[in-house]
Amino acid sequence: MTTPRDLLIVALDVPGTRPVEQGDLSLALAGAELVDLLAAGRVSLDGDRVVPGAGSATGDRPLDEAAAALVTEAPYEPVEEWLWRRGRGLAAAYVSALEAEGQLATPRRRLMPRGTERPVPVDGTARRAAGDRWAFHEPVLAGLAAALGIEPEGAGEIPVPEDEAAVTVLAAVNDAVTELEAVRQRRSVEDAAFQNIWRSP
Repeated sequence: MTTPRDLLIVALDVPGTRPVEQGDLSLALAGAELVDLLAAGRVSLDGDRVVPGAGSATGDRPLDEAAAALVTEAPYEPVEEWLWRRGRGLAAAYVSALEAEGQLATPRRRLMPRGTERPVPVDGTARRAAGDRWAFHEPVLAGLAAALGIEPEGAGEIPVPEDEAAVTVLAAVNDAVTELEAVRQRRSVEDAAFQNIWRSP
């Protein structure tokens, strides 16, 4: 299992303080991929720039696709730009991949319109591994989940990773999720104002 897979399972398994938006999850998954690529030696950070490394393939298809998508020429790409570019549609891609592997299932309910059902993790080694990592308050997983409004029970303060590069990625994920929420709120205000104009006599 990888950090993105564990994060997706936690996001579907653990209630948060707010509903997890697909866009937020996609950004966090892109950050999770970057943390795993850092750990595997496939990338390093030069300040906030993502520099490709010479590590070998990870053996995980989505993670290797992420490595293949890296900008390979200087001045390279800032972490936040990577999150927005790689994160586009990433949550749906991971859901599809885990469903194909039998790690997720979508329960069918007669009263729910087709396509609105929420997938759930299937009991098995993947779910247990993610649950164990979550129970131990692993810093990277806990930090990524916190950006989505999901925090471990009784954890107190969210633990900070010892690796400085991972801290940089987590900070960028938090900034990107905050920016996306600000965009949503601005659009909501604009939509409401537009509706008020049309309702005015």
